[in-house]
Amino acid sequence: MIPVTSFAGKTVAVFGLGGSGLASCHALKAGGAEVIAADDNADNVAKAVQAGFTTADLRTVSWANFAALILTPGAPLTHPAPHWSVLKAREAGVEVIGDIELFCRERRRHAPNAPFVAITGTNGKSTTTALIAHLMKFAGYDTQMGGNIGTAILSLESPRMGRVHVIEMSSYQIDLCPSLDPSVGILLNVTEDHIDRHGTLKHYAAVKERLVAGVQTGGTSIVGVDDGWCRDIADRLDRAGKRVVRISVKNPLPDGLYVEHETIVRASGAARSEVARLGGIGSLRGLHNAQNAACAAACTLAMGISTDVLQNGLRSFPGLAHRMEQVGRRGNVLFVNDSKGTNADAAAHALSSFADIFWIAGGKPKAGGITSLTGYFPRIRKAYLIGEAAQEFAGTLGNAVPHEMSGTLDVAIASAARDAEASGLEEAVVLLSPACASFDQYRNFEIRGAAFRDLVNGLPGVKPVV
Repeated sequence: MIPVTSFAGKTVAVFGLGGSGLASCHALKAGGAEVIAADDNADNVAKAVQAGFTTADLRTVSWANFAALILTPGAPLTHPAPHWSVLKAREAGVEVIGDIELFCRERRRHAPNAPFVAITGTNGKSTTTALIAHLMKFAGYDTQMGGNIGTAILSLESPRMGRVHVIEMSSYQIDLCPSLDPSVGILLNVTEDHIDRHGTLKHYAAVKERLVAGVQTGGTSIVGVDDGWCRDIADRLDRAGKRVVRISVKNPLPDGLYVEHETIVRASGAARSEVARLGGIGSLRGLHNAQNAACAAACTLAMGISTDVLQNGLRSFPGLAHRMEQVGRRGNVLFVNDSKGTNADAAAHALSSFADIFWIAGGKPKAGGITSLTGYFPRIRKAYLIGEAAQEFAGTLGNAVPHEMSGTLDVAIASAARDAEASGLEEAVVLLSPACASFDQYRNFEIRGAAFRDLVNGLPGVKPVV
C-alpha cells in the first residue's frame, strides 16, 4: 500500500467504495488523514464500516472541513451531468480528484524521479500495459502494474528509484488526475468511445491528450499516429517542445518507430535500424498487437533497455488472459480464447489475425450486431452461434458463412473442435471471439473465458501452447 501523506491531518471525503475507493480510504488513513466514506450502494458502505471507516450521507453533512473529494472513476465528472457529489464539492470549493492523482502527489513528494509509465488509448491499453510490465520485469526491474488493469494504484508498493510503476489509465481516470506527470506517457489511438461521458469526440481526445502532454521534463511521449486525432496531438506536443516518439503500423515514418514485414523499425532521418521481430510470436498476432508491441518497444528503449533484452522479452510474453489467449493445441487445431471481444470492433482484431477460423460467437447482443464484420467472412470456415444473439447473427451470416445454432458454449466447442480436426487444414483455429457481452449466460467476460479454457482443456489430447 502507498500511504497518502499529502492530506495528513486533514479530512477527506471518498465517494465510491469499490476496489479503488476502498484502497484510497486505507491509503489516506495510513498517511494520517481522516476519511469520511460514502457510496450509493449500501453493500459497499457496509464493507467500509466493517473495515473500520466512518461513513456518512454526503448529501446531508457539512462540506466546510473537507480538503478534497476522492471520486470513483465510475461517477460522471462532467457528462451527461456531474454526479451529485461533484456538485456538492463545487458548491463548497472542494477539489475533486481520483486515486491516481493521490499517487502522483506522493511520487512528487517522495520520489519525483522514480520511473512511472502511464498508458491510455481507446483500444489496446491493457495488452500494452501488461506487455510493458512483462518487459520491465524481464529486464530486472522491480515492477508494479495496476490502475485500470488489475490492482488499484494505491494498493501497489510506494514509488522509489529502481521500481517502475506501469499504470493503465482510462479517460475517466485521466479526468480526475489534473497533475498527471509520468516519466513515459503512451497514447495508442483515439476512436469514438465513451461519448456519453465526455460529450464529444473532441473532448474525449483532449482528455486522452493530457496524459502525454503532462509528461515530466526529460520524459518521453509516445503516440500512435495512425489516426488523425493522434497525429494532431503528436504535432502539438512537438511544437510544445516535448520529446515525442511517433508509432505507426500503417506507414513508414521519417522519425519514430514503425512496423514493416512483422519487424519493428526505428527511423531517424535517413538512418534505419531493426528493433525487434514479431514474426512467430503467437501472443502478439495481428496489426493491433503490432501497434501495442511497437509502443512497448519505444517505452523500453526510452528506459534504456537493450534491443536483445527487448526481443527476448517479446518472445516470452504469454499474452493477456481472454485477449487472443492461446489456450491449447490438439493436432492441427489451435484453440484461442478472445472472450474480451465483446463487440464487433474487438472481434475484428481477432478475425483479422487468422486465416481458417471455426468461430464461436454470440451472447448478449450489442448495437449494430456483426454487420461490420462481413469483410472477414471469407476467413471463417464455419460459425457456432450461442446465446441471445444467435438468431440475429445467423441472419447476418446468411449463406455467406456455414453456421449452426449451438446455443451454449460447451456444445459449440465440441462441434467446432470436431469440424476443425476433420478439416485437414494445416492450422485450423477454434476461436471464441463473441462480438457480444456475456450477461445472458455468464456474469462477465472473464467467467466466460475461463469456462472456454476449462472446456478446451477437458478435451482429450489438448496440450499447452509452447
